[in-house]
Amino acid sequence: MNVLYRTEASATGGRTGHATTADGSFAIDLATPKELGGAGGAGTNPEQLFAAGYSACFLGALKFVAAQRKVKLPESASVTASVGIGPRDDGQGFGLDVALSVSLPGIDPVIGQQLVDQAHIVCPYSHATRGNLDIRPALAA
Repeated sequence: MNVLYRTEASATGGRTGHATTADGSFAIDLATPKELGGAGGAGTNPEQLFAAGYSACFLGALKFVAAQRKVKLPESASVTASVGIGPRDDGQGFGLDVALSVSLPGIDPVIGQQLVDQAHIVCPYSHATRGNLDIRPALAA
């Protein structure tokens, strides 16, 4: 693979700590949710970061696919990623559950679903998780 861009980020303190990118453009405090035994409160968690990254990446893939098909996406197009975490069925650790809700106002639902299906093939996050996570991309009603 010809790598076009590479970035680095580091975390300290685990789920209750701090994360930052090497270039300093992003820094965030981390907090473990109460549901996972933490204090909750101010700060984000890895699942929220994954949801934000996946939704942005998937929308980028949608724009790429739409441009290839010469379909103009509305400015209000959006992707919402719902990311859950829980014990895996094999008892060997934890896994993620991901649903993607894609809103394409004004786009014919048949065309919209085709774009969603193709974006799921093109998106690097979808590719990286394929076969490891149950990803459910769907066109929002």
